[in-house]
Amino acid sequence: MTQRAKIDTDSGDTRGTPVETEPPVVHRPAGLTSAEVAERVARGEVNDVPVRSSRSTADIVRANVFTRFNAIIGVLWVIMLIVAPIQDSLFGFVIVANTGIGIIQELRAKKTLDGLAVIGEAKPTVRRDGRAAGISTSEIVLGDLIELGPGDKVVVDGVVAEADSMEIDESLLTGEADPVVKRPGDPVMSGSFVVAGGGAFTATKVGREAYAAQLAEEASRFTLVHSELRSGISTILKYVTWMMVPTAIGLIISQLVVKDNDLKNSIARTVGGIVPMIPEGLVLLTSVAFAIGVIRLGRKQCLVQELPAIEGLARVDVVCLDKTGTLTEGGMDVTEVRVLNGSDEGYVRKVLGALGESDPRPNASLQAIIDAYPDAEEWRCTESLPFSSARKYSGAAFSEGDGEESTWLLGAPDVLLPHGDPNLAEIDHLNEEGLRVLLLARTVHELDSPDVAKDARPTALVVLEQRLRPDAADTLAYFADQNVAAKVISGDNAVSVGAVAGKLGLPGADHTVDARTLPADREEMARVLDENAVFGRVTPQQKRDMVAALQSHGHTVAMTGDGVNDVLALKDADIGVSMGSGSEATRAVAQIVLLNNSFATLPSVVAEGRRVIGNITRVATLFLTKTVYSVLLAILVVVSQIEYPFLPRHLTLLSTLTIGVPAFFLALAPNKERARPHFVRRVMRYAIPGGVVAAAATFTTYLLARHHYTGADALGAETSAATLTLFLVSMWVLAIIARPYTWWRIALVATMGGAFLLVLAVPWLQDFFALKLVGTTMPWAAVAVAAAGAAVLELAWRWVDRRFPA
Repeated sequence: MTQRAKIDTDSGDTRGTPVETEPPVVHRPAGLTSAEVAERVARGEVNDVPVRSSRSTADIVRANVFTRFNAIIGVLWVIMLIVAPIQDSLFGFVIVANTGIGIIQELRAKKTLDGLAVIGEAKPTVRRDGRAAGISTSEIVLGDLIELGPGDKVVVDGVVAEADSMEIDESLLTGEADPVVKRPGDPVMSGSFVVAGGGAFTATKVGREAYAAQLAEEASRFTLVHSELRSGISTILKYVTWMMVPTAIGLIISQLVVKDNDLKNSIARTVGGIVPMIPEGLVLLTSVAFAIGVIRLGRKQCLVQELPAIEGLARVDVVCLDKTGTLTEGGMDVTEVRVLNGSDEGYVRKVLGALGESDPRPNASLQAIIDAYPDAEEWRCTESLPFSSARKYSGAAFSEGDGEESTWLLGAPDVLLPHGDPNLAEIDHLNEEGLRVLLLARTVHELDSPDVAKDARPTALVVLEQRLRPDAADTLAYFADQNVAAKVISGDNAVSVGAVAGKLGLPGADHTVDARTLPADREEMARVLDENAVFGRVTPQQKRDMVAALQSHGHTVAMTGDGVNDVLALKDADIGVSMGSGSEATRAVAQIVLLNNSFATLPSVVAEGRRVIGNITRVATLFLTKTVYSVLLAILVVVSQIEYPFLPRHLTLLSTLTIGVPAFFLALAPNKERARPHFVRRVMRYAIPGGVVAAAATFTTYLLARHHYTGADALGAETSAATLTLFLVSMWVLAIIARPYTWWRIALVATMGGAFLLVLAVPWLQDFFALKLVGTTMPWAAVAVAAAGAAVLELAWRWVDRRFPA
């Protein structure tokens, strides 16, 4: 049994009963002195592992510059700079500009993330010179004495120096969910966290020697974890590469060997056929869209620890909410105390005051009791049992001022009282009103006895009122409007949880489920979860099981929470969302941290994810339509044994006006469309018919022009006619992609069309881009072919919508 006299560590004075009845004072270790800290800093024994919230600048530059497609285009660019005019090398400058934009945007995102990570970083409490103070993890030195309480993360390796019923969860290290009781002398590993009790440990490994060197980075790193968007694009690029290599080889042979043309012109047209096959801008635009999303959310005090998390939350169809700290604010108020079994109210107030003083790290309920009832100074705590979410109660043993000794429990009435106790009916009535009720009971057993709660005598009911978050109702309404099911999962009494949910207007709040009655079978549990919305008395392990059960039914699950009991469920959920004021452990495992502690930020995250997914899906069709028609045109040219119709400058102009500039604006536009699965299928079902129609229309015009034009300048005229058809069909693809129309989308399409007309009308632009329409017959024929292609495109896409629905 541990002795816990209340001691003022600065003065050494004890408080409580007269000195002659006070037991010997047990002094706490004072920790390192300032001189010892300075000495260790000088020796380099500092926890100097940098907290990385994002990739390094070198990693960002490397990832944007050294790509497979940049390498291919770089080689082709060098070739073109040697053999052709500068206007045929414009595609290289576009890549430089796009890569630069990607680097700048990611650096901006890095700056935002780094700043937010510093704001959200927990500061461990370190005892030095006899005083405890919060410091940065990077300031910890070897031998520091670090204090721990419920929810605190162990940031470096060490050995327990003090323990007060301290239980540590090492599941992040071992996968074992059961907490481990730690006693003085036991080792603690960085990455674990306290679930009950408290104490202190001495740091034995710091810096890169500590296990935290890997875990801290892994928990808060800017990572590119699994994302359907990214994996889908990678799959597309893999198939594009397979198509591109043989097609490019055939084109090279066709233009350089079969056709006896001018070497430099043949090389230029060969490169002109290869470059547009590469959808290099798609990967870049995806990174930019993600990076801008992170910046936008950062301005709303939302820390995205893993980029695809904003995509993931947009795909979520079930949100599991922990009531405390999510729907309700952390603070609570004592509304009344109802004494039971003829107990004296004044005496009960003394017990509550002493219980409040017995816990150095009170939870919200106990803090409300501390605020309402001052400590009875003549009472001395001799032993304490910290609150545990698994037990649902806390306790303390006291030596009262008159020499009497007593042991008390404070916790959930339906756990401490036997089934059928008449007081439970009164408690249920209070719970129905949305009030939280704790039972104060006196026990005759020792606190460390497994039967401590058995035969406990009910003494009083403590009625607490929770403070609802003012934004919770609107946020729940948003999810309902977006067809996202909200499940309130709480450790509190089911009826009380239902009352709170009912006040917030959550559908199904009138029918609550006590989690203790949930079936153990996963399939049966999933069925109950699908049919109900409010669950009370949920244990930490059950939260994890509930997430798994929902996922087994094909749901994409987001879990929100701020307490230690939420960690395992946050880890297993598709998306974990933690409050900034939550424990260090929850922030470490969550992909999204709401630093402003506002549940109302979640709709912004959902909207941002939907904007990214919807817009990237939209613009991916533009990029891949170009890839499809480029490959098909190259194949048709090889089979027909004729000159490739375009120079690089023509396709640079077309790509800029029909893809590059429009895609940038479309990718950043608002988009509230709900995210749908099967990204690759949804993109390719439009890109393939679009590319086939564009290639067929363009090649038809090119063949007609070859028969129409003769003479030395015939190839230039043929190219101009083919370019006109390809531009018009590509513009029609853009016009379809831009739907539904808004004023700025119409203006965007019209501006791109006007820019092309400007090139055709201004003489020096005609010369620069080698575009000059000759005569009237062939240009109008090119327009007619393009119009027919546009009509076929409309019919093809409508047929695709019916035949292959998304």
